[in-house]
Parts: sequence; structure tokens; C-alpha cells
Amino acid sequence: MNRLFRPAMCIDRFRRHLMLLCAAVAALLVLPAAAQSIRVKEIAAVQGVRSNPLTGYGLVVGLDGTGDQTTQMPYTGQSLANFLQQHGLTLPSGANPQLKNVAAVLVTAELPPFARPGQPIDVTVSSIGNAKSLRGGTLITTPMRGADGEIYALAQGNLMVGGAGASAGGSKVQINHLSAGRIPGGGQVERAVPTPLNVGDTVDLGLDSNDFQTASRVTAAINKAFGGNVASAIDGRVVRLQAPTDPSERVAFLARVEEVRIESSVPTAKVVINARTGSIVMNQAVTLGPVAVAHGNLSVSISSTPVVSQPNAFSGGETVVREQANIQISQDKGSLIQMGPAANLADVVKALNALGATPQDLLAILQAIKASGALNADLEVI
Repeated sequence: MNRLFRPAMCIDRFRRHLMLLCAAVAALLVLPAAAQSIRVKEIAAVQGVRSNPLTGYGLVVGLDGTGDQTTQMPYTGQSLANFLQQHGLTLPSGANPQLKNVAAVLVTAELPPFARPGQPIDVTVSSIGNAKSLRGGTLITTPMRGADGEIYALAQGNLMVGGAGASAGGSKVQINHLSAGRIPGGGQVERAVPTPLNVGDTVDLGLDSNDFQTASRVTAAINKAFGGNVASAIDGRVVRLQAPTDPSERVAFLARVEEVRIESSVPTAKVVINARTGSIVMNQAVTLGPVAVAHGNLSVSISSTPVVSQPNAFSGGETVVREQANIQISQDKGSLIQMGPAANLADVVKALNALGATPQDLLAILQAIKASGALNADLEVI
């Protein structure tokens, strides 16, 4: 009896498990896909809180004979003479020393927001003369100025150059770049830049892109997180916040605002074309309408054959060598290819690959498709 009932019990158990599995799968299909969320700090920043570029002119010393050639770069010798004069040493009149261990450089850095005097910053040193290498050099004290001409930092230190090179007998081997280097922490802030963070009762958030939908979503998400009308959209770029007047409370308020999450919106359909390299990049919002494209390749080949004209004996003429050029033009047959509507990025890629064109040819094809109105995206050439 038990042997006869065991198969039936197994079948009933299998049916129950199968029904439960189907119900679970159906529940997963009914549930909506989780929307991707991003933080406010990833798409917006407080207006007025920004870095400032600094630049300076200085000298790098201690090079192993790889500095500027002062005969071609006279300003290097003049700069060194001015530096030595500040330290009480005056060179003889008309002296033109050959300073192979000195190079004139430009020093650049970014002054971060809220930087205070004494804070170290990284600096980048780049040669502006004909120095072969800055490896092993030391930057002497260089004032760094802002756009207003005021000194905001001083730079000094030993350079780190991520490269190497050697030359002998007319041969040269070089790895990476030797005419630029970096000094980590080589700059010291001397003056602070005031920021309008604690001025007024409001703080403006500047969005990275001009998008009314994103501004509306940021406003709604902040108001939902804080309650009331804390945020209001001024336009597609700026969201204004009613912030506390106390500095510590304002900092805590902005920290909470930056962590507010919003659902990412669909970006504007855009195709970015690099005309120099032939690179083509498009985002997920690009779609394609029905269109027919015919494309053929045109090639031009030029061959040159030397022709020697030899004069007769005792004629007194000279042997003349001329070039006989042969130019041929060939054009491949281009068939008319119908490209159906593409509703997503994968379909667009498949349709463009079906043309069999090179990236350089695709630049012209995409522009023509855009002009015909079949490409639903903005073209941007960089």
C-alpha cells in the first residue's frame, strides 16, 4: 500500500512547489523596476563655493645639465640675475652665464574653497623654455597670484617627474613626459578667499545642467525631506533654499540637503562627435526614425614613376630625371540600406553597424541623418 501511494504524494508535492514558484515569478514580474536614485550633491553644488586658479612664474634649479639654453632663452638668465640681486649679489655688466642647470617654469595650482593661510596645496610645474628635463630639480620660492593680481600662495619644493630619458650618439630614448612635474603639498596658502556661504537668509544650489525637470525634482525632494517650502526653483539651473542664519546650523542643513536622494531623470538625447579622433559617443536617450542610407567609398591613388632622359653621345646634353605621375580614382558601389526605427540605444548601434562604415564616415552619416530629421538627438561636435 505504501509503495502505491508514494508516487502520488510526490506528484502532489511537486505540483504545490511548481504553483508556488509560478506565483513568485508572477509577483516579481508585476513589481515595478527600482528607479535609480542619486544624491543632490552629485548633480548640484552651492553657488559661490568654488576653487580659484593660481599661476606663477619661477625657476627650477639643480638640474643635471638639462636646463634652458640661455643663448636662446635670455629671460632665464635675466630671471636668475634678478633673483640673485634680491639676495645682494650683482652680476657683472654684460655677463651672459651659460646656466644649464636652471630652467624657467610656470607654476599652476587650484586654491580650494574655504582654504585658510598655512594650508598646503599641490602645485604643477611646467617648463616654458627648451629645457630637456626637469627631473631632479628644485623649485625656488615662487609667488602665485590670482586673476586679481594678488598673491594667494607661495610654492617651493622638489619636483616629482614621472618619466625618464637617455641620449647618446644621436640616439634618444624617453619614457613619459620630462618637461612637467608635480610638487605634492608644495604650495602654502597665504591669503583666504571670502565665500558668500554665510551671507543672507538663502543659499542657492546650482545644478550641473540646465534642466527644468531636474530642478523640479530636486525642489520636491528637498521639501519632502524637510517639510514646508524650504526649496523653490528659480529657473532650470538654480534652486533657492531657506537656510538657518547660524553658521553651524547652516553647515548641518547643507550636509542634510546634499544627502537627499532623487530619482534620476532621462537625460537629453545627445550624440557627441570628436572630429579630430573620429570618436562617437551617444547616451541612452538617443532614438532613430525610419531612414534609408546609401554610402560609397571614394579612393584616390597617386603613383609616381621616375623617367630618365639620356642624351646621345657627344651631344653635350645632360641627363634629366623626371617624375611621371599616374592618378587613379575608384569609387565603390554603395547600396541603399533601409534602417528601421530604433527605440533604444542597442537598436541604434545595430543599425549604424549595419552600414559597415568607418568612424570617420559615420560622422558625415550622422550629420546627414540629423538633417533629414530621422535622428532624435542633439549633435555636439568637440
